Amino acid sequence: MAQKNIIGTGLSAHVRRRDLSDFGAELDMIEALGVETIELPIYDMDIVIGGRIRRPQLDALLKACAGRNVVYTSHGPLAINFMDDSFRLQRHYDVLMASLDVSAEAGAIHYVLHSGLNPVQQSAGLESAYGRQRDWIAKAGDAAKERGLYLCVENLFGGYEGKVHSSSPSRLARELRAINHSHVVATLDFGHAYLQQNFSGGDFLAEAKALAPYAKHLHLHDNFGGQDDIWMFTDGERVAYGHSDLHLPVGWGAIPWEALMTECRFPAGCVFNVELKERYWYAAAECVAATKALAEIAGADLEKAA
Repeated sequence: MAQKNIIGTGLSAHVRRRDLSDFGAELDMIEALGVETIELPIYDMDIVIGGRIRRPQLDALLKACAGRNVVYTSHGPLAINFMDDSFRLQRHYDVLMASLDVSAEAGAIHYVLHSGLNPVQQSAGLESAYGRQRDWIAKAGDAAKERGLYLCVENLFGGYEGKVHSSSPSRLARELRAINHSHVVATLDFGHAYLQQNFSGGDFLAEAKALAPYAKHLHLHDNFGGQDDIWMFTDGERVAYGHSDLHLPVGWGAIPWEALMTECRFPAGCVFNVELKERYWYAAAECVAATKALAEIAGADLEKAA
């Protein structure tokens, strides 16, 4: 593999004890799997409180992260939404700034930001929301650059009832091209894209290929593209039916991984991060091995293209 093209393969960490007293052990467990990167779940750590940093909790994170031979990335609060109504945008921005500060202190190189969501409505309303998002993300890109971070905007899916609009991967690529900021790139979440395209009937591979050139950050997890449109009692039932955003180990679902790695062209400095639901942690080693094999395919193709 052309190592200069791909930074590494990693996993998103989980918070188990709320005071982070065992987070070092969590990182030990992930490191033992032979990863090169670890994604820090800033959104679930009680470090940012009311838009400000709670220092003792941040210090606990920094203590757990110190002295490790891995590259860190981070995932900020999922609720940050720059397609929201104007009166709430400063609140979203304040939370983002605090989260970027946390990420920078932890030594992260990428910060994952969810792309916006908006109610399905007439095009003029949606385009106005996209305009707000472009303005605020460009501003956030300046802040990320000052902190030595790439802001990696992640594609979502709008749910299973057709009431919420989310950017398709190709539309997110258009938005990033319009923003045209050196430190605003993409997180291509394959599982989200697969769910969205199965809902809309679009071309999944074409959509992934459209966003891939912007995607310095990848989220890998599997599903079957099934809509969560039947009442289910447990996650085990959702697995049985193949419904929902399952965050299965890579290779358990129906996503065509080898075709993606062969067809997509990712930028240099790409991170392959696995988002594995805690339920399936018993298969983490198997999942990391499968992801490393996919990264090898992508890396070999990048080397040929160069």
